[in-house]
Amino acid sequence: MTKSPENGPVTAGGPAPGTPVLELTDVVIHYGRIKALHGISLSVQAGELVTLLGANGAGKSTTMRGISGLNKLTGGSIRFNGEDITTLKPHERVARGIIQVPEGRRIFPGMTVLENLDMGCYGRKFESKAEYDSALEEVFGLFPRLGERKKQFGGTMSGGEQQMLAIGRALMARPNLLLLDEPSMGLAPMVIRQIFEIIAKINADGTTILLVEQNAQQALSRSTRGYILETGSITKEGPGRALLHDDAVREAYLGVA
Repeated sequence: MTKSPENGPVTAGGPAPGTPVLELTDVVIHYGRIKALHGISLSVQAGELVTLLGANGAGKSTTMRGISGLNKLTGGSIRFNGEDITTLKPHERVARGIIQVPEGRRIFPGMTVLENLDMGCYGRKFESKAEYDSALEEVFGLFPRLGERKKQFGGTMSGGEQQMLAIGRALMARPNLLLLDEPSMGLAPMVIRQIFEIIAKINADGTTILLVEQNAQQALSRSTRGYILETGSITKEGPGRALLHDDAVREAYLGVA
């Protein structure tokens, strides 16, 4: 999956592995008088799959909304590829390649699969129909079921199929950084495994990913690194598999003492 530096994942010609793509420094976000994030700092380097793990209410989705510009920061800063984007509007961040798959999928139920995918490239210019066809072919290669259901309305699909569609829609935008918010939510175990296998493949093909999850086993086993978020604060960080075998993490998220 080789993409251009401007419109695609980090590959040859993009930031070198180990180069910070995303940097959050002392980020604070409030909802009114309630402080949801208490000065968190994290980074995602080129080519990584980084997981932000936490329970409901920990602040995971708030963090994602801060990165995408939907929640304004009340403290701290966000840098993307070395640029301070703290005050940029959401559409300006999308133009830089920060593409989010929101919690709950949020596809367009009254549109067909193909129309949903077309919405993913709304702000992107294709040089030719061949380039557009190639983008579709890549998505259908990852998600053959979408190719089989091009004319089916999104709202009539299963939860797993809708999650595939939401990820496919994001890939049509050629993300430089893919933000995945709870992709396993509400899905059957077999479908969850399939979704995470596809996420790992997308990352292996060169897309840098920040993943928000509660499913520690599936997420951390495939992650380069991970952060544990509890009540708005980062409490642990480290390599994904090291966190997976951390006693405190296992007890809290896997039910293993």
